[in-house]
Amino acid sequence: MKKLLAFAIVSFMTMGAMAQTNLQVFYDFGKDRKQITATFEMFKQDKWGSTFFFIDQDFKTRTKDGANDAPCGSYFEVARALNFWQDTKFAPLSLHVEYNGGFYGYPIHNAWLFGVDYFMHSADFKNTLTLELLNKNIAHGTSDIPMQLTAVWGMNDLFGVQGLTFSGFADFWWEDHFGYKDDGTPVAKSTTFISEPQLWYNIGRHFGCDNLNVGGEVEISNDFGAYDGFKCNPCLGVKWNF
Repeated sequence: MKKLLAFAIVSFMTMGAMAQTNLQVFYDFGKDRKQITATFEMFKQDKWGSTFFFIDQDFKTRTKDGANDAPCGSYFEVARALNFWQDTKFAPLSLHVEYNGGFYGYPIHNAWLFGVDYFMHSADFKNTLTLELLNKNIAHGTSDIPMQLTAVWGMNDLFGVQGLTFSGFADFWWEDHFGYKDDGTPVAKSTTFISEPQLWYNIGRHFGCDNLNVGGEVEISNDFGAYDGFKCNPCLGVKWNF
């Protein structure tokens, strides 16, 4: 599952009227994963702010009968940043509204998030950071603190290497749920953390195909979903920028 990558993947220096879209395909090497995930992302900035969405589709490489004939899970996010004051000193601050939901053999209940974004950048816009403070309302969910804290970053031409990008996000939120140990024992949880740092290299630039990138990500989480405790799932993939 991905979370809110486009604000970092697409630097504000390269944004324009056209939507920025990409398709990522990963193989997940996690102990209990061993699956392919395809992610389609879109980001578009306009005079009223920006819109971002992504769709994840998971494909198990093995099923009980040895076949792989359908997606095994789907997840969707769409977010809108509202900024009517882009030409003022308050331009880095935006209002934020977001929807999350999906299905992985079990429902990922509808979640609505409302709050604010604060955007920071280097002088050349190659390095960006967005901080978000959001109220999070999950259908059928309970929480003592219905909030989510998010950081999203992007670093272009990392270490001076043209075409090398380091991007990702980190989310922390409060939600009452159960994580399950390897023996199936449920453990009550009240918070969740997940981060997915990505490293991409624009290999296509060497043979006239600037759309093609190779790289990967690592999903780092604690008490995420039905898992108990810390998990680390490395992935390798390719990305095509449209």
